[in-house]
Amino acid sequence: MGMTISEKILAKASGRQKVEAGEYIVGKIDLAMIHDLTGPLTLNVMKEVGYDKPWDPEKVVIILDHQVPANSTVTAELHKQLRHYAKKHSIRNFHEVGRQGVCHQVLAESYVKPGMLVVGADSHTCSLGALGAFATGIGSTEMASVILTGEMWFRVPETIKFNLKNRLSKGVSAKDIILKIIGDMGVDGALYRAAEFSGDGVESLSVDSRLTMCNMAIEMGGKTGIVNPDKKTIEFTGVREAPLRSDPDAGYAAHYELDLGKLEPQVAMPHSVDNVKPISEVGEVEADQVFIGSCTNGRLEDLEAAASVIRGRKVKDGTRLIVIPASQRIYLEAERKGYIREFIEAGGVVCNPNCGPCLGGHMGILADGEVCVSTSNRNFIGRMGSTSSKVYLVSPETAAATAVEGKITDPRKYLR
Repeated sequence: MGMTISEKILAKASGRQKVEAGEYIVGKIDLAMIHDLTGPLTLNVMKEVGYDKPWDPEKVVIILDHQVPANSTVTAELHKQLRHYAKKHSIRNFHEVGRQGVCHQVLAESYVKPGMLVVGADSHTCSLGALGAFATGIGSTEMASVILTGEMWFRVPETIKFNLKNRLSKGVSAKDIILKIIGDMGVDGALYRAAEFSGDGVESLSVDSRLTMCNMAIEMGGKTGIVNPDKKTIEFTGVREAPLRSDPDAGYAAHYELDLGKLEPQVAMPHSVDNVKPISEVGEVEADQVFIGSCTNGRLEDLEAAASVIRGRKVKDGTRLIVIPASQRIYLEAERKGYIREFIEAGGVVCNPNCGPCLGGHMGILADGEVCVSTSNRNFIGRMGSTSSKVYLVSPETAAATAVEGKITDPRKYLR
């Protein structure tokens, strides 16, 4: 029997010809990432060990993205620690104000290639599987070990094959696909398994859309989300050699099928990502705030989709619209294409690239009882501020339509 792409990458990283699901391996890491929330915790662990020299400064990436620019003296001190560490060990891959962006987007734009084994001290590192890498989130203590040794042990995960058929209809996007899947699978439906997205439906999706799907694999317990590389991947990453792909006779733990042509916009209701309903069943939900951005939906494709809905319209009185591009590169391109201007003229506010209100830390925290309709990836109690606030997760198109009407709205009415 052949191997899945995940098994092939872990086999290569461990120096073996073949591995099987359930085996334990020690793999050599190609890239390790920390950010301004998890990085200081990693530095504290290394301080306790008494040794902090990275195994390879070129393979360590430090990105300040969660609370940037610093929103308090505590945050400023944490940023200062990371600057000092990067300077001390000549870590050139250091991103802060001026080179900023949400960590997973920055890694996608500049670092990750197909076949790499990538770890990040952030659970949504699984996003990078969209580029044909095996990418997964780890804890800050584990990251200290990785930075010092360049290695980490893994249990080779079983793989679930998600076969996506046909094309999406207008006004429905990758966010709707992954919300539907998580709603069907549950928050632990892919626990410690690789979610491999395949089929002609995936082939029709852009790399941006694939990043959105893989980003939320963790929300159903997945070890990673991954897509077999194709021409779009090769063009995006610039690789020359033929990338690893799953064998036709690879073994899978389970199969799941979804007809994209029959999908309608989806909404994850409070307070769980798997509490998903089609928008036709949501009912009247008024929004105090709409957030378009995050590592899930802050890419150019997302801003373009939102702008196509909001163009020539105004944000409803009583509703706040916050838009945050996922990187400086995206911000500049969105400005060049006129999307930034359209959001501002509609009555929205556009912030510098960072995680924003997604984690309830910066630039749009919710007050008691407020409702946010968000393109981010989590809606747990207190996720974006007050424990009495509510977060609904939607696509960029749905978020934009909601900003216009002040209540959760099917975007297809604006895109016919």
